[in-house]
Amino acid sequence: MSAPRVVVSGLGFVTSIGNDQRTVATSLRELRSGIERVDFLPGTDLPVKVVGTLKGFDTAAAQWPGWTWPEGYTFPRDLLRGMAPHGLYALCATEQLIADAKLTANELTADDTGMFCASAGSPRMLRQFVNQIHDSCGARIPPMGVVSTIAGTLNFNLAAHYGVRGAVAGFVSACASATQALGYACDEIKLGRQRRVLVIGGEDVNFESIFPFHGMRALSRNPDPARASRPFDRARDGFVGTGGSAALLLEEAEAAQGRGAPIYAELVGWGQSADGYNVANSDPDGRGLAVAMQRALASAHVAPAEIDYINAHATSTPVGDASEARALHTVFTSGGAHPAISSTKALTGHGLSFSGAMETAFCALALRDGFTPGAANLDDPDPVCEGLNLPRATLPTGPRMVLKNSSGFGGSNVCLVLRRWEN
Repeated sequence: MSAPRVVVSGLGFVTSIGNDQRTVATSLRELRSGIERVDFLPGTDLPVKVVGTLKGFDTAAAQWPGWTWPEGYTFPRDLLRGMAPHGLYALCATEQLIADAKLTANELTADDTGMFCASAGSPRMLRQFVNQIHDSCGARIPPMGVVSTIAGTLNFNLAAHYGVRGAVAGFVSACASATQALGYACDEIKLGRQRRVLVIGGEDVNFESIFPFHGMRALSRNPDPARASRPFDRARDGFVGTGGSAALLLEEAEAAQGRGAPIYAELVGWGQSADGYNVANSDPDGRGLAVAMQRALASAHVAPAEIDYINAHATSTPVGDASEARALHTVFTSGGAHPAISSTKALTGHGLSFSGAMETAFCALALRDGFTPGAANLDDPDPVCEGLNLPRATLPTGPRMVLKNSSGFGGSNVCLVLRRWEN
């Protein structure tokens, strides 16, 4: 008996380039950026001045009663008490996903429906939580402080709220987290353990979650929102942070068809590896990422020449982009393959642990709608990119086969292969 085919059968977005599917797709087609100037700490002159902002949300207040969000969403007070800002974003994205996928309450709570999440927790709320304990000498301990701040906050809160009874897990492999969650969700379905898995990633977007990366010299100091995030460009000087949430439903193809759910793409294989090189920097030669791409292609039974588009991890850091370019040369151009390559982080900024979910969802839209996102903000490609196919404008033709790359701290590399849905 052959393994089930795994499809993407629902999407939800809260991102810097849009809070719904239609807006996101338009932004990708038109290379419309969501990056803006911000004052992380009003009254100061910090060297980092831009971020991928979320429109329609205000989560600057210390607690949820002071937060605002777009109309159309209603959440119980007791649920929000245990949520960080990115928990609110994830709730909105998940509500979109449930409606889009036509999921019923019975399907959500079935034993064969799981939920995998990716999040780094909430540094802002953790600081507030610990400070309150210290300031009160242990006399005041917010009862929901732990579940609202630590890395598992999304899977704790969302699984309980939606009554999920299948497999539930959280992934913490830094910027590879959500992509890894998608890979393992795919395996759970192919192995027959789950019929469907909701995969949700989310991150706060504030001073505490983004500015600490400045201490690693990883953030761009470019104050121009239109030029700060420029993957593969010779003048890149670091990444631009962002937050938000993206939600995808992976499901057995037959089950999705039987429910009349929309099918965006098929997830046909994935692979992962580690660099074994450095806690923060990628292997300069891209050897680990090359292995992960090769494993993903082998898992999908796809040759490099069959890949039409690569959504690169490229965050706009000098070291990371060069490492990925060398890995792409190893796997593709050295053998004569020249797929179109772009990093949509030029538009959104870098979503850290949820970036893989966001960008895989972008790929699903491109596969369904028939377009290939261009390499925005690329004026002068780094010489290491010579020979790579980096179209500056969005291509009006869509890919049939897509590779999605993600890399994280410690050298974690995860790659997915998605195919246009063909029944």
